[in-house]
Amino acid sequence: MRTQDYYDEFSGWYERERGRGYHQLVDDLEVELVERYGRGGSVLEAGCGTGLLLERVRGFAGEAWGMDLSAGMLARARARRLDVVQASVEAVPFPAERFDVVCSFKVLAHVERIREALAELVRVTRRGGYLLLEFYNPWSLRGLIKRWKPPSSISARTTDEAVFTRYDDLAAVRGYLPAGVDVVTVRGVRVVTPFARLYAVAPLARLLGGLERRLADFPGVRRLGGFLIVVAQKTG
Repeated sequence: MRTQDYYDEFSGWYERERGRGYHQLVDDLEVELVERYGRGGSVLEAGCGTGLLLERVRGFAGEAWGMDLSAGMLARARARRLDVVQASVEAVPFPAERFDVVCSFKVLAHVERIREALAELVRVTRRGGYLLLEFYNPWSLRGLIKRWKPPSSISARTTDEAVFTRYDDLAAVRGYLPAGVDVVTVRGVRVVTPFARLYAVAPLARLLGGLERRLADFPGVRRLGGFLIVVAQKTG
């Protein structure tokens, strides 16, 4: 199944579980990192989906743009009056050195031509600017569970295994990055949460949420996050 078709189908209920519990925590940890590097600057979100994160980024960035492959997702982003374009991460429709920060969450794991995609994201980042690149970590609780669980339905006719998915640790990501880009740090998201549904139980949600916030930037442990956000700076 084409990635574009997969997300067009997913767009109809993509936001159903967002805005609370586990999904809110993950969104918060991602947006907080964008604000750390992008407050007052120009930001591009590559793979913005329906614009849930981009709408929040717009509140603190000097300028916020989004791009996505899925027309279905972008229709919802445009309804939020966000500045978005339809495009692939392998062919970013912006000039070189256009943005202070380029971020991408839960997208690069579904890109087969990862070196080409990263080269494009680096191209549109200004020298001295930052890239926040999220990958699926094989050395995590989430990675282990994904290897053993049955497929999950995203609609009446397809599952989450219908689209290409890659798992990359930090060493692999370093190898994908072009010359002139240095890894600055990493943030681990979903370090200790085994199952998202545990956040439906209020005491567990408070306990797990508090731990996740503390461990996201904790040296060593952060590398165990199910979602590994690599922060890299364009130096060359």
